[in-house]
Amino acid sequence: MQKLSHSFSGALRTFSFWLANGTVGMPLLKDIDYTCIFEEPSALERAYAIFANVIAMDEKGTVLNAKYAEKRAAQFIRNYVDSSYRVEPEFEDWEISLY
Repeated sequence: MQKLSHSFSGALRTFSFWLANGTVGMPLLKDIDYTCIFEEPSALERAYAIFANVIAMDEKGTVLNAKYAEKRAAQFIRNYVDSSYRVEPEFEDWEISLY
């Protein structure tokens, strides 16, 4: 049975920790209260989906772009709480898909 790599598990754990303690996506979310995302399950689900869809690993399962995946999720969160914020570049369909 194939399991997630320790590298991915660590990246997911770190993303979750930062999300929960209010420090995800710095500096993009600095001084932004995004706690409302915890009251809207579909928004939280979308943030995790973006993180998981964007993250890339090599053939050994080593995460190659954890900060970029975090940034893309943070861009979604910023847009969710501040509709005037524009995500650049715009999300592609594969980034926001729920599988």
